[in-house]
Amino acid sequence: MPFVNVKLVDGVFTPEEKHALAKALTDVMVKFEGSEAFREVVWVLIEELHTDGWHIGGRPFEGPKSLMTTLSKSKDVVEIIDGTPKTRKEWAAAAPVLG
Repeated sequence: MPFVNVKLVDGVFTPEEKHALAKALTDVMVKFEGSEAFREVVWVLIEELHTDGWHIGGRPFEGPKSLMTTLSKSKDVVEIIDGTPKTRKEWAAAAPVLG
């Protein structure tokens, strides 16, 4: 029995949207398994977590502001990296931890 666990920020989706999401995820699982009979054993659990429990980049979640901060920092990191590191050692050298 496949078990799909989705964690969302509390209050973002309506009950109808969550039901549609569960149906779509079930459809995907059935497609990849290849048998309609599989549908009856697909479990989807959608958990909503309060925003106090969410952190991005080690900082408390602040909605869209947090996402923009994260994207900005990601862009900055990409610009810092010279080349395309492939190993953990290369990544550490290209983007060291800032103290």
